[in-house]
Amino acid sequence: MTTANFVLTLSCADRPGIVAAVTTELAALNANIAESNQFWDRETDRFFMRLAFTAPQGVTSQTIERALKSPIERFSMKTALVDEARKKRIVIMVSKFDHTLRHLLYQIQVGWLDAEVAAIVSNHDTTQKLAEAENIPFHLLPVTAATKASQEEQVLGVIKQSGADLVVLARYMQVLSDNLSTRLFGQVINIHHSFLPSFKGAKPYHQAHERGVKIIGATAHYVTPDLDEGPIIEQETARVTHAMSPDDLVAAGRDIESRVLARAVKLHLENRVMLNGKKTVVFG
Repeated sequence: MTTANFVLTLSCADRPGIVAAVTTELAALNANIAESNQFWDRETDRFFMRLAFTAPQGVTSQTIERALKSPIERFSMKTALVDEARKKRIVIMVSKFDHTLRHLLYQIQVGWLDAEVAAIVSNHDTTQKLAEAENIPFHLLPVTAATKASQEEQVLGVIKQSGADLVVLARYMQVLSDNLSTRLFGQVINIHHSFLPSFKGAKPYHQAHERGVKIIGATAHYVTPDLDEGPIIEQETARVTHAMSPDDLVAAGRDIESRVLARAVKLHLENRVMLNGKKTVVFG
């Protein structure tokens, strides 16, 4: 019998009976739960849950939403229901450094990331040939301080026209305006090295080498108007030594940045990340 795959995420004030109320309704639809994750945040007294389940043919998103209406209203739940049959679409934004972009494209090619790249947007033409080779629409949108507002409207137009579910800043070396960050809240993931705010500028790894750092790393987070302070999704660190040159640090950093960004994108695409104020709940 043909089945459909769905993911339900929900959050609400913690009370007894939440799990039972939801799973009882799903059982009445002959749905089969494949994965269940729950977390009670004692600090805020909020409950978070992710359910992955299959449902018989003929059970649609609308059917499930109607069945869950009673528990949603009873517990004042904030919910999201995703039909996994629809492949997610992403827009990747990049400047000159293409290592994270290439890693994302490879992970999509081998099937580890289940997504389609709807477009690549860049303020430089460095990655245009790569986009053309992958048959991905490429949008060259240069930006200056004087043209930033109009350029971001063009960016927003590309995102809307492509029907993208997620925007990935794969070393896009431009700060999104407060306006765009707010309009796309929860839909944009950025990657940065872990030196911020200690080492800013064009060559942070060289600065780190001069200071003799012993650990480097990277952080993937949602973009907010607060620069590089959005809710964190994924991080990784690695030990380095005095014997490593600045170029060695750069190479190690590239690897870490690529892995961390790809993992963050995967977690988001699989609806495993839930916002919890300035933090996230990540069901791995």
